[in-house]
Amino acid sequence: MLRTCAGLLATAAMVGTMACSRSDPGLTTEVKSKLVVDDVVRAYQIDVDTKDRVVTLSGTVETPAAREHAVTLARQIKGVRDVVDRIAVDPRAAGGVSEEVDRIGRETEEQARKAGDSLGATADRAGAVVTDAAVTSEIKAKLLTDAAVSGLAINVDTTDHVVTLSGTVSTRAEANRALSLARESDGVKSVIDKVRVSH
Repeated sequence: MLRTCAGLLATAAMVGTMACSRSDPGLTTEVKSKLVVDDVVRAYQIDVDTKDRVVTLSGTVETPAAREHAVTLARQIKGVRDVVDRIAVDPRAAGGVSEEVDRIGRETEEQARKAGDSLGATADRAGAVVTDAAVTSEIKAKLLTDAAVSGLAINVDTTDHVVTLSGTVSTRAEANRALSLARESDGVKSVIDKVRVSH
């Protein structure tokens, strides 16, 4: 007798559990879940309501095929007694989604462009950081290739991007030309003139 009662209680519990899992809210959740993960209809906003295990679908899709697919998915859920199709077909239905995707794409592209510009500017700044030795070499090269200056007669020293020119030249014009070439070189903060003019 006790075993029979226990068996009946267990059966009743199983039936109750199955009934709960197939309740209207449970069916609504299951249908929504299936629609959300489906490649054909997940782009659309489809509302799901269930009453007495009759599922009502409403919303808008782009094609009749998408509407049929949504209805079929709902019918396949175990426990659904019937499906009421209130889905409208409008070719622009996913337009809002497409426009949002386009907008996000444009924003991402703009952010990438700005990041590229920023990296380019950083690279330019890094390239602009010229060593003292490079400054000295550049000025020496300019002095040696300029016809108005006796490049071999002028010494170039650079410390912390401050260039010191020294030596002896024939004219003040030659000294001024050397100073000008040094000032125009990349990475030069200032130029100290120690160039003498021979008399």
